[in-house]
Amino acid sequence: MTTQTLTPLSGYKQFPGPVVAVIMDGVGIGPGDESDGVYMANSPTLDLLFAEPLMTTLKAHGSAVGLPSEKDMGNSEVGHNALGGGRIFHQGAQLVNEAIASGSAFSGSGWAGVIKSAQNGGTVHFIGLVSDGNVHSHINQLYGLLERCSVESFSRVRVHALLDGRDVDPKSALKYIRPLEQKLEQLSAGGSDYRIGSGGGRMVTTMDRYNANWDVVEKGWKAHVLGEGRHFDSASVAIETYYAEDSEIMDQYMDSFVVVENGSPVGTIEDGDTVILFNFRGDRAIEISRAFEDDNFAEFDRVRFPEVFYAGIMQYDGDEKIPGHYLVDPPAIDNTLGQYLCAAEVTSYAISETQKYGHVTYFWNGNKSGYIDRELEKYVEVPSDKVTFDQRPWMKAAEITDKVIEAIQSGEYKFIRLNFANGDMVGHTGFPASIRIAVETVDLCLKRLLDAIRDARGVAVITADHGNADCMWKEKDGRIIPMVAHTLNPVPFIVKDFSGSNSFVLTDVKQPGLANFAATICTILGYQQPEEYEPTLLKI
Repeated sequence: MTTQTLTPLSGYKQFPGPVVAVIMDGVGIGPGDESDGVYMANSPTLDLLFAEPLMTTLKAHGSAVGLPSEKDMGNSEVGHNALGGGRIFHQGAQLVNEAIASGSAFSGSGWAGVIKSAQNGGTVHFIGLVSDGNVHSHINQLYGLLERCSVESFSRVRVHALLDGRDVDPKSALKYIRPLEQKLEQLSAGGSDYRIGSGGGRMVTTMDRYNANWDVVEKGWKAHVLGEGRHFDSASVAIETYYAEDSEIMDQYMDSFVVVENGSPVGTIEDGDTVILFNFRGDRAIEISRAFEDDNFAEFDRVRFPEVFYAGIMQYDGDEKIPGHYLVDPPAIDNTLGQYLCAAEVTSYAISETQKYGHVTYFWNGNKSGYIDRELEKYVEVPSDKVTFDQRPWMKAAEITDKVIEAIQSGEYKFIRLNFANGDMVGHTGFPASIRIAVETVDLCLKRLLDAIRDARGVAVITADHGNADCMWKEKDGRIIPMVAHTLNPVPFIVKDFSGSNSFVLTDVKQPGLANFAATICTILGYQQPEEYEPTLLKI
């Protein structure tokens, strides 16, 4: 489908400044009590913005972002797809559920390659996040894949289990690992050999993103492929031991482990094997996929590069074709806001730090890498710190703000978008003091941005992609438990118009969501919304 040029909006008056969209990652509208890090933070700028006349809230989870149920929390990837795509697309979790249930996941060339490898005697390895968080994966999908392996009479299967503790409770690994071990034992009845081979916490093993820290991927490679790591008789024994040794350890930061029998690893990856990455979300899947597929790989010494058939549950980067083989087709997202603005020759600027850089570029542009039009766009990445973010909750917000102010003052860009990662990345750590500082950092940077937008006679649009910092902890059985996952809370949507050119008012859209954002940006820029977009939230 060819992107059409936008149609000018009747009665619209141009203004000199830019439209600046600020995505406050992980800043939702919470309960307004002591558990709410946004409420508890000293945030005078947000307090004023929440009282603006052009303020409403957006739904950022469940069906509003293409996820299967209203119990499914939103995330940054589907959130930015919706923000930049202007519509609701069935996303990874829903697509994979449907493909496994219908059998289509097993009817394409990807699964045919798995069958061929297994029939030639190779072990089938599954790598991925073992939880029901439904952000990167879902354990029920893994069960479906394992059951299909049994139906196909695959004789030898290994699971390399990455521990969550981020999209689920911080110390819940045994809730998933013990039933998985039982499931594998059941599937092994009759002479097959299904086991867990290795694992580790997601933030230190395998699941790095945006080239932030390749040491994480290397640690996973050593555990999964080479069998190097601390030895245990089983995954559950590994987790129990780590818990006993450090009562404060969270699953996401748990060290890697290797399951052994008679002192030897049971699940190394060898020539002729199959490797399936069963995470459906792309950002933390691309680097490990490159390690398995790139002949000229130089990010770390792989020591051994086994010849395997490698497939993802989905293709994580359609432009770069990563990976080359996959089981489920990704959502087709066309006619993004970026494509429409480039067709209308609107200049734009996108910036975030490494942790969220792909969200204002790749995910924003419909899961496509690179520029749409290099002559009209500029993408800027600020390198993230390589520390746990509770230690530096200010992250790179100040540096991002500096660069955006420069972009505003340059007068070169009509549309600027940025992501402050603080509310989400620090929210995932579960440390209330750090979370409050994260929100306060964003608040301070917002004040600086608003001053610059006012001076340029522009328009600020402030929103978020999902909640996180708005729930720091929850009470369970009389105990306070850190809440490190995203929330189901709505997010703010605020327009602060410093241009003095147009009298915007809110429309009466019922239950607006993130997908209404793109059409609204079109309105603010003086264009009619594309007919396929969800309705705009503003009118003149």
